[in-house]
Amino acid sequence: MVCLFTDKLIWAKLFPQKTPAVHLAARGIGGHQVVQQTGIFVIRIGNAVKQLFATHGRGQRRFGIRAKGAGSSPVEKFFRTMDSAVLFPEYIARTVRQGMEENDILPAITATTTVIDAMDYRSIYSIPTDADKELKDVMEGASIPETAVKTKEHLVQLSKRGRMLVASYEAIRFQKLDLFGVMLRQIGAHIQKQQLADAVDVLISGDGNENAATQYTIGTSPISGTKGTLAYDQLVEFWGQFDPYTMNTMLVAPDVMLKILNCSEFKNPMAGLNFQGTGEPGNPLGAKLIRCSAMKAGTAIGLDKGYALEMVTAGDVSVEYDRLIDRQLERAAITSISGFAKLYTEASKVLKV
Repeated sequence: MVCLFTDKLIWAKLFPQKTPAVHLAARGIGGHQVVQQTGIFVIRIGNAVKQLFATHGRGQRRFGIRAKGAGSSPVEKFFRTMDSAVLFPEYIARTVRQGMEENDILPAITATTTVIDAMDYRSIYSIPTDADKELKDVMEGASIPETAVKTKEHLVQLSKRGRMLVASYEAIRFQKLDLFGVMLRQIGAHIQKQQLADAVDVLISGDGNENAATQYTIGTSPISGTKGTLAYDQLVEFWGQFDPYTMNTMLVAPDVMLKILNCSEFKNPMAGLNFQGTGEPGNPLGAKLIRCSAMKAGTAIGLDKGYALEMVTAGDVSVEYDRLIDRQLERAAITSISGFAKLYTEASKVLKV
């Protein structure tokens, strides 16, 4: 986490006397860097100091700041004291993160999430041979067959997504936090949408390590039918291409979702009841259907969620906060760095309708 303040003393009010090993030293705050540039102090907070922000909710209650509901406080209440002002960047980060998590489908398509503290990352891979898959009996005293795990040749491409929030004193300070939070959650939703587009691109085109997904087209062997149409038979044939993996998730473009839901097999009463009750369409194949606006029209991705994709993030949501007093503007730079790596190439495949 990164916090930016124009007042060099504002950070000190955060830490009570009983907090150990947190003090201003020549090298920074408890070993965490403090950089001064033209009167602006940038405080880079590591995990140890960041734990102090875990009391953020109690801090808001301490200063009588109410973030939600009809009686929410104005944004200006964060700035009435130096003690409460230090909580504002963390409030922004948490609200943006909330927007990223609302309607987030990335957990439904990623096998694991790796958090790194650098800009370079190589994932690992293992390509078992047909003999490896057989897992034959090992005789007494014989060597146990090996499965090689290696690092990939190319680095995972990490992308920075974010927004610069710029608002005048008049526009932001006297607005309610409940309304301001809507704007922040929208920024989080936009960041999440871009991350989903990155994930879809890696699933289809690969991560640069010659692992693009196999593509099937309706009307071309082994998928029957006529190009431009979609019936249940084609879904079954596509499902049958995943052995030894299991197609338990399908990402589909909106137009493909309409074609799937119009199949007679998806119109049984139980499927309709489930769709009305949960908003999730039932699937006779057992795969979770997810409509994805990041998909190109006429495209569907089938995948084994447990083996297809790895998400890589460089830390949490970062917030840098500053003010321009000559123009009376509040500025907050909100960024998130992430990327995706393909784990097993055969665990995801593409169907062209």
